[in-house]
Amino acid sequence: MTLLAFETSCDETSVAVVRSGKVLSSVVSSQIKLHEEYGGVVPELAVREHLRNLLPVAHAALREAGVSPGHLDAIAATQGPGLPGALMVGLKAGQGMAFALRKPFIGVHHHEAHLYSPWISGTPPRAGFDRFQPNVSLIVSGGHTLLVHVAAELQHRVLGSTMDDAAGECFDKAGKLMGLAYPAGPEIDRLAEQGNPGAFDFPRPLLNDASDDFSFSGLKTSVRYFLRDHPGLLESPQQIRDLCASIQAAIVEVLVTKTVRAAKRLGVRCVTASGGVTCNRTLRRELAGACARTGLSLHLAEQSLCTDNAAMVGILAERKLIRHPEGDGGDDDIQPGWELE
Repeated sequence: MTLLAFETSCDETSVAVVRSGKVLSSVVSSQIKLHEEYGGVVPELAVREHLRNLLPVAHAALREAGVSPGHLDAIAATQGPGLPGALMVGLKAGQGMAFALRKPFIGVHHHEAHLYSPWISGTPPRAGFDRFQPNVSLIVSGGHTLLVHVAAELQHRVLGSTMDDAAGECFDKAGKLMGLAYPAGPEIDRLAEQGNPGAFDFPRPLLNDASDDFSFSGLKTSVRYFLRDHPGLLESPQQIRDLCASIQAAIVEVLVTKTVRAAKRLGVRCVTASGGVTCNRTLRRELAGACARTGLSLHLAEQSLCTDNAAMVGILAERKLIRHPEGDGGDDDIQPGWELE
């Protein structure tokens, strides 16, 4: 099966070609520079850029894969969750193409695609579902922090989610308070490498709570008051690095502790992690160390597959179409608030 997938849920325009579990091409056009001056994604601008970029990105993906539209067997696109206007661009393009080619279409849940991205690896990327194990999966990004029990392929249930700010949102908002450019997460990661994570003590929200839910708004507020009470701190480059390391340590400890604890409670022997924040080097190291100490295997999404991309959408769509070759009809609408369950 040769499948074309579209991903336009937020501020990345991505198109990929997938064949028999192998990613033939995955092209991503990022809008970070456009939204940087506003300190966050502006939905209207995101939609405009998707409309401008979708066709060139699709042509590039087909060209890189050496595939013409006539050789496609199916089309997929992210259906939700995400920004309504942004989702509309990719979904309607995919549905229209499927209708014109008379091919099956399937709408994909963005978070469900993240669930399976840790099983895609290699050069070129290929899905390794023969290695699949039941797992507890951490999906952590700017807009979402989810803990999911994946009992079998395409069988999952949400254990917990963010009650307010997601982890990535906390990184970005804390960085904004410090005067760092958007998105602040990567810059905090870079500065923290030379900082002391024990320099300042920040709260670990819900760390000892019995639930699998997350909350990071209190940590963000704590950073705000800390900066108010230490007005001269940002004048010292080393103290900025220490502050970044301390904030990062609080976020990472919560993510790692709750993920490993859930895996032990459920008796699974595998943990996976995906989403944009999974690019964070400290999170990757700490999660690897915690899993090694508790005898858990760990599968981390490759960094190129952590942020929004059509490759993971195509891989999941292909697995679904193997079971349901007719697709889902191709006439469903976007689902901006689509819950994973």
